[in-house]
Amino acid sequence: MIEVIDQMGRCVQVPKWPERIISLVPSQTELLYDLGLGEKLIGITKFCIHPVQLRKEKAVVGGTKDFNLDKIKALKPDLIIGNKEENDKEKIEALAEDFPVWMSEVSTLKDAMQMILQIGELTNSTKKATRIAGEISGAFVNLKSKYNGSCVYLIWNEPLMVAGRNTFIANMLKESGFDNLINELRYPEISEQTLTRLSPDHLLLSSEPFPFKEKHIQRFKELLPQTNIQLVDGEMFSWYGSRLKRVPFYLQDL
Repeated sequence: MIEVIDQMGRCVQVPKWPERIISLVPSQTELLYDLGLGEKLIGITKFCIHPVQLRKEKAVVGGTKDFNLDKIKALKPDLIIGNKEENDKEKIEALAEDFPVWMSEVSTLKDAMQMILQIGELTNSTKKATRIAGEISGAFVNLKSKYNGSCVYLIWNEPLMVAGRNTFIANMLKESGFDNLINELRYPEISEQTLTRLSPDHLLLSSEPFPFKEKHIQRFKELLPQTNIQLVDGEMFSWYGSRLKRVPFYLQDL
């Protein structure tokens, strides 16, 4: 066993090297697969949809918040990988009593890069993690930054909820040149009146966690007739694993 410090500052004892891994975060599941650890990945959540075949091949232990403790215990993992924001705190603490649980805490691109490299070190995948991190860095360096105007990024409908400060989404908006008009922390609710008052240049309707569709655009056009309203791929703004390699190209087109 070796001792490592995770991104929450917790000291975690993990085997060298883990052979039975459970991932409780979709973007980190995809990262583990891209690190060549598909065979060692034994459990995932129902939201781990990339790559598509994993949900047929691996044990599904529930959602990111409501994962099944008994299912996880029965799988006897030697490493569980989670995230501070996406996973339930009490259930994570319960798992940590019996298993090594390494937690990420990602609010910025820098945090994401650190997470990728640390998981690489943790799983004997340092070379692949370094390569992935390098590809991401190169892609973002080549992203032609330009001022795209003010924006509001909606993540939920009824009630309306938006991405505020200290979120990974906000950092991605900044990287793509948008000026996020929401100054509150995390994911506050917002009224239609406030949205109208803010009058952003762009209103971005995310595909997740609420799946905004074309049918929702008309409602916001009535509120904001001068605003550019468009649907965006939520994975490109909120997944902080190896999918980041694709993000600059998506943002450039956006």
